Amino acid sequence: MGAAREIVFRGDREHYVWRFGAGPTRVLLIGHVDTVWPLGTLERWPFAVEGDRATGPGCFDMKAGLIQAIHAVSLLPDRDGVALLVTSDEELGSPTSREWIEEQAAGARAAFVMEASAAGALKTERKGVSIYQVTALGRAAHAGLEPEKGVNAAVELAHQTLAVLDLADPGAGTTVTATIVHGGTTNNTVPSSAVLDVDVRAATVAEQKRVDRAFRRLQPVLHGATLEVVGGPNRPPLEAAMSGDLFDRAAKLTKQLGLPEPRAVAVGGGSDGNFTAAVGVPTLDGLGAVGDHAHAEGEYVLVSAMPERAALLAAVVRDVLDEDDRS
Repeated sequence: MGAAREIVFRGDREHYVWRFGAGPTRVLLIGHVDTVWPLGTLERWPFAVEGDRATGPGCFDMKAGLIQAIHAVSLLPDRDGVALLVTSDEELGSPTSREWIEEQAAGARAAFVMEASAAGALKTERKGVSIYQVTALGRAAHAGLEPEKGVNAAVELAHQTLAVLDLADPGAGTTVTATIVHGGTTNNTVPSSAVLDVDVRAATVAEQKRVDRAFRRLQPVLHGATLEVVGGPNRPPLEAAMSGDLFDRAAKLTKQLGLPEPRAVAVGGGSDGNFTAAVGVPTLDGLGAVGDHAHAEGEYVLVSAMPERAALLAAVVRDVLDEDDRS
């Protein structure tokens, strides 16, 4: 299609971009090549197509989405201003690609994320993600001879675990989940340290900031104990206001294409679309494959839906470009 692949190295990773036309990026298509599956999975679970289902590790999240993006670009009569950005660390939280994604999105009219759909629905909201690690530090002592001389870090961490769980607000869509806990050295020693990992999901920037401030204000309960808190927001929320116009365009265009009208859903997981929305670029997510079981054994793609989704993507990209040309 007349665009050469550009390889961009960030840290120990390489990412890719194809730019169409000579002008600045007006529409950004975003995908990723990494999966959650370990090396060797293909040996026992190879790619296969049975009837209308394609299966294999990463087919739903998100190899099929990349195929659809490329096909959609090929359908465009004028590709000037379109860029396809493909990262290699999205499943890790985009540690090396985040800044690059934000740079590429700057000034764009729209970003379309080729993540898998939610049962065919487009993702108009994604929760923001924050990751924290709370370390309680105490003082070791013999558990049998003189436990009173110790400061039990495990007990301190228990207090902190209950405190951070109280930060959740289900009504606002905020979840706070204790995920990994470890500490101590031997079963006859008062533990001098204990560590808690916490996953936080928030539907709004205000909620994400509220929880972050609360983590920064944590104070020890036991006399002699101290706390260390590291981490913070990893992905800002993709709020409905950043996707509403693009979703309305997609709904209008599905009627013109004779396709079923799309549904809009809010999901808890994050994507690289969280970053583009946070820098002020209207973003619509979930334009990738129709299928199920992301990150799970047996994930699959409905093959018959792939050309339909590619046609929808091409139509909405063209609609954005045409409006930009008229402005």
